[in-house]
Amino acid sequence: MNQRSRKFLEVGSIDHWMIATISLIVLVVGLGALATISFINYNEQKTDVDGKISDAVAVAKKDQADIDEAKFADREKEPNREFIGPDDYGRVSFNYPKTWSLFISKDASSGGSYEAIFNPISVSNVTSNQQFALRVTIEQKDYDKTLSGFDSLIKKGDLKSSSIVLANATGARLDGVFSKDIHGSMVIFKIRDKILTIRTDAEVFKSDFDNLIATIKFNQ
Repeated sequence: MNQRSRKFLEVGSIDHWMIATISLIVLVVGLGALATISFINYNEQKTDVDGKISDAVAVAKKDQADIDEAKFADREKEPNREFIGPDDYGRVSFNYPKTWSLFISKDASSGGSYEAIFNPISVSNVTSNQQFALRVTIEQKDYDKTLSGFDSLIKKGDLKSSSIVLANATGARLDGVFSKDIHGSMVIFKIRDKILTIRTDAEVFKSDFDNLIATIKFNQ
């Protein structure tokens, strides 16, 4: 083999080595770039998943805190206190949450109407449009006329009417919108020559109201 041929072979070998080396470098760089991109995507996805997990945990903790708070509030209401109305007005009685305050706005000591107001913590500014947990009135009215006074609201669909039986007496129950400010529930019973009405003025007290009216007793 002459010198020229030897040099040609050497040059060819070097070119193949360089091509192989460059290809290897490109492959390594490419794999490195792919690994970097994959790592970045992994971190972004992990961050997103971790964020969603953190949000879910926070929501779960808040929901549990709300449940615990509601349970605590219910426990605070127990044991219940007993309300007993005037003997001459049917001696109405029922159990109510101990966290409610009682205010007798009309005691009927000289006749007339009897009215008791119940509300959590305190009772103030007793007006017809003020919302209270419970209103109890005993007054001398005609039962049928009292019910007919709600006919227009029932026809409009603002109030829903149903019958209720308590203390071996049949009465009426109304649920819905009584006025712009009063959205609640009411029961009406006839006691001798008088009418007993018990009403909650807000939906938030509906559960307490349902528990309370189940304990109502009175002399017919």
